[in-house]
Amino acid sequence: MPIVAYLFFASGVNNFVKLPIVTSNVPELPNFKNQNDSVIQLKNKITILGFPGNNVNEFKGNITNLCHKIYSKNMEFVDFQVVYVAPFGTEEEISKIVQTLSRDADLSKWFFVFATPDEISEYYSKLQLVGGLDSDAATPNVFIIDKELNLRGRKGTNKKGVEEYREGYNTTSAADLHNEMSDDVKVILAEYRLALKKNNKEENITR
Repeated sequence: MPIVAYLFFASGVNNFVKLPIVTSNVPELPNFKNQNDSVIQLKNKITILGFPGNNVNEFKGNITNLCHKIYSKNMEFVDFQVVYVAPFGTEEEISKIVQTLSRDADLSKWFFVFATPDEISEYYSKLQLVGGLDSDAATPNVFIIDKELNLRGRKGTNKKGVEEYREGYNTTSAADLHNEMSDDVKVILAEYRLALKKNNKEENITR
């Protein structure tokens, strides 16, 4: 059954056996707090990480796309979360977006944390990515961070022998989210499901 499940999750666009690591050892969020003054951590979570920048209203459609295409379909996975790092001063606009999304979705695993634009840029630089933030500390791309703080994507030669590189997923494109990102999220969730089943089986054998 686990093998059948893995084949199902990995049978889409993704042509890698496992989702490759693009950047190893991504730093933890440096005490960026949400509107409840709580620190959100990435460690031991499968995180979708985003940067909406100062013009949050311009990102409303992107955020809505991510919510409907990715978050709502995977939020029941215990260790799954979405984290957006936004500049101070955007709290009011974000509250309005959260109110709107909450009408159709349970946002208990969706967090917005806040920092200065310089802090955001400094943190983003440590992700060691090809693409950068714009002058508003924003990017339409979101990124997959695994439980061990590795940024996952597509890197290297896939099963078909073709070189691929993908570090993020464009939230402006519903097709990008529905196809590539949806498939990649399924693959990484399947990895952890299989690992959990394997650990549980080994524990039962040693008892």
